[in-house]
Amino acid sequence: MCGICGEITFDGQMASASRIETMAEAMAPRGPDGAGVMVRGRVGFGHRRLKIIDLSEAAAQPFVDTHLGYAIAFNGCIYNYPELKAELESMGHRFASTGDTEVILKAWAEWGPEAVSKLQGMFAFAIHERETDRVILVRDRFGIKPLYLAESRGALRFASTLPALVKSGGLDTSIDRIALQHYMSWHAVVPAPRTILAGVRKLPPATIRVVEPDGTFKDTVYWKPDYTRSAEDVRRDPEEWTDMLLEALRTAVRRRMVADVPVGVLLSGGVDSSLIVGLLAEQGQEHLATYSIGFEEAHGEKGDEFKYSDLIAHHYDTNHHKIFIPSEEMRANLPATIRAMSEPMVSYDNVGFFLLSREVAKTIKVVQSGQGADEVFAGYHWYPPLANSNDPVSDYAAAFFDRSHQKLGEHLAQDYMADTDECIAFVREHFARPGADDPVDKALRLDTNVMLVDDPVKRVDNMTMSWGLEARVPFLDHELVELANRAPSGLKLAQGGKGILKDVARKIIPSEVIDRPKGYFPVPALKYIDGPYLDMVRDALGSQSARDRGLFRQDYLEALFDAPAEHITPLRGSELWQVSLLEMWLQEQGI
Repeated sequence: MCGICGEITFDGQMASASRIETMAEAMAPRGPDGAGVMVRGRVGFGHRRLKIIDLSEAAAQPFVDTHLGYAIAFNGCIYNYPELKAELESMGHRFASTGDTEVILKAWAEWGPEAVSKLQGMFAFAIHERETDRVILVRDRFGIKPLYLAESRGALRFASTLPALVKSGGLDTSIDRIALQHYMSWHAVVPAPRTILAGVRKLPPATIRVVEPDGTFKDTVYWKPDYTRSAEDVRRDPEEWTDMLLEALRTAVRRRMVADVPVGVLLSGGVDSSLIVGLLAEQGQEHLATYSIGFEEAHGEKGDEFKYSDLIAHHYDTNHHKIFIPSEEMRANLPATIRAMSEPMVSYDNVGFFLLSREVAKTIKVVQSGQGADEVFAGYHWYPPLANSNDPVSDYAAAFFDRSHQKLGEHLAQDYMADTDECIAFVREHFARPGADDPVDKALRLDTNVMLVDDPVKRVDNMTMSWGLEARVPFLDHELVELANRAPSGLKLAQGGKGILKDVARKIIPSEVIDRPKGYFPVPALKYIDGPYLDMVRDALGSQSARDRGLFRQDYLEALFDAPAEHITPLRGSELWQVSLLEMWLQEQGI
């Protein structure tokens, strides 16, 4: 796990080693164990390293194979690299390292674009081919590993984080009005390729981009989700689905133990993380390191779920770390949390993951986490109403969107309003794509491949990597997801959501964790903004930079300040936190 960056010029100039070093240094927390820069004329790569596999300097990056004429900068982990390496060795390839980076390079040399479909894991990488002078940019199927892009003065730059690109200078940092509409309407989800900044884009998941020496490029989507079911799938009984999914999840969890350092688990106490612990215990892991976090109560709302994480920790005799964060410490760390975001994200648990990662990174470098289960197995409240919906697009928007396009016009300053409702148009276009006929399947496909990428997955990557901690997500094993997609949506909606996953869990973990009310990462102080938190957001939105920017209507801001607790979104989020978070993020990035 690392941070990568680079510059590719198209105007005859050399790639700038100093700009690449600036970007790499901005990502130092992602890779505290090493750094490297390589410049080959008009192409330069940078890298920050977190040593997980092959701890020797033989696996340092950027990695150059002089015989093949290829160079690579890679962020992520390839779980099946030993099998691929053995296959490549049988074909005559020889290796100078024992890690997964060199395997990607040799695989690309042997199979070209077909190599990417063979990779099991999470990854973003850039390859330079000496003979063709092309650069290949690749992102994994679910966008678990980020890759941001920016064009500037005859060059293309890329980096694992958006702030690293901003630090390189010379970018258009004006606000993208369509991205702003997505941010304000879709709970801060801004689908690729857009970001909130007009001059920064992101490579979509499951995409191979081949950049030619003249700057032209071609994108290839190498994987697409498919929710169609065979006749055999339709006839299969629930018990068979349960057994098949259990075996696939066992494989997914086992794959993510590949490392040359210990692997722990972020244990919230919910079904998803508890199931990971149970499966690892089943596979013989003893005294597994597990980690939970809690916060102070606010307005009578509990700030932890230690009751359930303690139950699992005691049941499996894990080496459990329970971390409690006082409200004042959380508030003191909010600026650093916001600064660690590659894009503004409104979910309260950003600060939870940030502080949890800080503590976890003191004792371990790799953890497994339960992100993705709700999107893959239908755990959210907006899925059941879609089962019999006559207008799934409108019903999805009514349950998920923070505000309508009309309401947005009452909140945003007129200069920042997009002309049309781009959010509804995006959902309508996505729902209309072939490969998912059931309205629930349409929503699951959208959430798993768009919302998940630019909310929960991005959140976990940003917060864990800000402390040099690698998080692995077994519920996004693509073979597991492909199988889950084929399971009838009714099996997922059962038992209040995630029914089939709960059936899997009953074979592994205590029922007290399975049959509990659905929980979230509770950070109540940010839902009910008052006291010093209200002062913080008032200062941000009342600052000179906020007034100069003028994103929001003044009457709307005054209404929020008068009664913060009365302005709550359908997803139980604070509108005041949403608007202030955006402004605080822009200020933290120096924009």
